[in-house]
Amino acid sequence: MENFSDKSVLILGASELQVPAIIAAKKRGIITHVVDFDEKATGIQYADHFYNISTLDYKGILSLAKEKSVDGIMTICSDRPMTVIAKVAKELGLHAISPESAYLATNKAAMRKALKEEHVPIPEFRIIRNFEEFSKRAEHFSKPFIVKPSDNSGSRGITLVTQTDEWESAYRYASENSSDEIVLIEEFMVGPEVSVEIMVSHEEVQIIQITDKITTGEPHFVEMGHTQPSRLPEDIKDQIKRISIDAVKALKIHTGPAHVEVKVTDGGAKIVEVGARLGGDYITTDLVELSTGYDMVDAAVLCSLGYEVIAKSLQSRHSAIRYFAFHQYVNLTKNIISKMERMYINKLDVSEVKSSRDREAFFIVSADTAEELDRKICEIEEGIL
Repeated sequence: MENFSDKSVLILGASELQVPAIIAAKKRGIITHVVDFDEKATGIQYADHFYNISTLDYKGILSLAKEKSVDGIMTICSDRPMTVIAKVAKELGLHAISPESAYLATNKAAMRKALKEEHVPIPEFRIIRNFEEFSKRAEHFSKPFIVKPSDNSGSRGITLVTQTDEWESAYRYASENSSDEIVLIEEFMVGPEVSVEIMVSHEEVQIIQITDKITTGEPHFVEMGHTQPSRLPEDIKDQIKRISIDAVKALKIHTGPAHVEVKVTDGGAKIVEVGARLGGDYITTDLVELSTGYDMVDAAVLCSLGYEVIAKSLQSRHSAIRYFAFHQYVNLTKNIISKMERMYINKLDVSEVKSSRDREAFFIVSADTAEELDRKICEIEEGIL
């Protein structure tokens, strides 16, 4: 592995999500400057230098980036810091997406408009600014429909609305989870859902992997599992790849990672959302490397420094993550543990999964074949009481 000890990178966030980025940079010998508002964040112990600055504090981060003369700025698996990253990078001539692209990729209303203008397949939608407007639009919108905030993630603020008496609570839930209080009404799409893991290097859009999703279903559609590679038919996967590339180009993501969510409906594949970042839920930090052998975190670090990252000779293995909740007891025998790549348990005082924060535990598995992967998952799930 080539060493970059003369380089430094500013990483926005020191939470568990950012730990893989900090570790990947340090493996390369890159000096890591890490910021977070949480003085007890998990990633602090791995960083070379930590600063108690919010990831959304543009002036504070710009000042730090100038003071330390960093060679790159980045985050992974997180949407909110992307606007700050783009603005700082533009100001200092660093390698990142543009502020315009960051806005399009983090604001769902702007994203929908941009995709529609470029004729990328998307669900029917309406942008709502108050409850009076919501009532008028909902009255004439095909039912059932999805209500979601314009700028949040992790399934927060999302509700499937089937009848009129749900309007007010759905609107309030979405509005409370939207920093600009803008809400979207969207066509309820029925069909398999996948995510597409992408790296863009020197404007070349590279599809790394397609991930099948499992969700709780209505009303909140929280993701409870991911499997790689997708088991959809090849012609459907080709369609997914085409519209994902078109979506990335429509949002002007010319460098770095992208995470594209797609629904396969009777009317064809349609874009759900696009993130100018690595996919969360351990999809790109763990599953991609287990299934393809390609380290997307390392690639994202190098990309932030302006290096070309090309995915070649990807392997064909299988990987999956499964989440669960509300288990009174977990029986971890040696046999069960031996089948896992990793596991995490955090008992919560919750009784309903309304967002990704409500999931109490997960396990990750990998295998050489789909059949072996399914067998491992089944044995683990049966063994967890």
